[in-house]
Amino acid sequence: MNILWGLLGIATVLGIAFLLSVKKKEIHVRTIGLALLIQITFAFLTLKSTTGRAALEGLSNLVQNVIGYASEGISFLFGPLVAGDGNIFAFQVLTIIIFFSSMISILYYLGIMQWIIKTLGGGLSRLLQTTRPESLAAAANIFVGHTEAPLVVRPFIKKMNESELFAIMVGGMGSVSGSILVGYSLLGIPLEYLLAASFMAAPSSLLIAKMIFPLPAEVRKSIAEGPAEEINIDMAEDEKPANIIDAAASGASTGVKMVLEIAGMLLAFVSLIALINGLFGAVGGLFGMEDLTLELILGVILSPIAFLIGVPWEEAVRAAQFIGQKVVINEFVAFAGLGEVIDSFSAKTAMILSFALAGFANFGSIAIQIGALGSLAPERRNDVSRLGLRAMIGGTLASLLNAAIAGMFI
Repeated sequence: MNILWGLLGIATVLGIAFLLSVKKKEIHVRTIGLALLIQITFAFLTLKSTTGRAALEGLSNLVQNVIGYASEGISFLFGPLVAGDGNIFAFQVLTIIIFFSSMISILYYLGIMQWIIKTLGGGLSRLLQTTRPESLAAAANIFVGHTEAPLVVRPFIKKMNESELFAIMVGGMGSVSGSILVGYSLLGIPLEYLLAASFMAAPSSLLIAKMIFPLPAEVRKSIAEGPAEEINIDMAEDEKPANIIDAAASGASTGVKMVLEIAGMLLAFVSLIALINGLFGAVGGLFGMEDLTLELILGVILSPIAFLIGVPWEEAVRAAQFIGQKVVINEFVAFAGLGEVIDSFSAKTAMILSFALAGFANFGSIAIQIGALGSLAPERRNDVSRLGLRAMIGGTLASLLNAAIAGMFI
């Protein structure tokens, strides 16, 4: 039953992507088929097979151990504020992001991250017949955010065709960065699901991007006939930290900025949601609907989508509330809310939501991408603005596709 339900969800997501396609006749079946096969195979290996689950749990335990080391610095800095069984969000969740940002910066300085990105991106390019720049950016999004990932292909952005540019945008919208992913896990979201979703996001985003905005036939032909273009993604000398200590400090500084943005955003949006819910409750009370809230409205509207990707109907409205929050507000607010009630959902729904929310696709991210990509290639700013809404929808579909596939293997 789960397999058939998952196939229905896959068909629904692919059907929506097909309807949104700007060049339906140029959709490359090989790219779509192989990307889908990679996702399904990875989901089966990590969620169903004994060996794969053990490997994913091992990776999850490794990350948890690293989190434990980060706790030493947090305890030193905040002392009794983080002692005991309570969970002070700012101290125990957001501060972890600073440590992981610093660690990723060190991995970049040592060249380890570049090697991983080139290996994964090169493999995706050869298998899916996508261009090297868009494939490398998709791989980079596994580890860094959608403002940092385009940096690995910065020299190519200004001359990319629109299909490649769109793929980079969808890749950013449909993924979460490694440092923030750890923060989600501390909210109560199973880390093994988040790790699986992060790796599945690369082929999923390329699949959706190439359905909505396929590569021109002549570009695909040149990819198939010629050797892949070598791209140097090493740090430029003027951007490279002086030493490993400088790299750690630079990463920590970036993490602090990230944490301040997240904290400010959460404070504002959680308060605004409370205000909106108060207004809805007051208006709804005039009609006997005192419990009317923004979440309930989003849940009712999106419940068919939640059901189609595998959520049981009796949980569809509640589950869809978080999907709606993620798109309208952002994923951190949605994950924070889900973490408080995740144990009240069935195991299948909890898994599906963990995958469905794992992406940056929301209205605010459109503005972020316009600013980030526009600063890297000012001549493409208008293109990014024009493609923004479609890319956000594409990123949402990529996450929903991952969720539907994951639901097959519960």
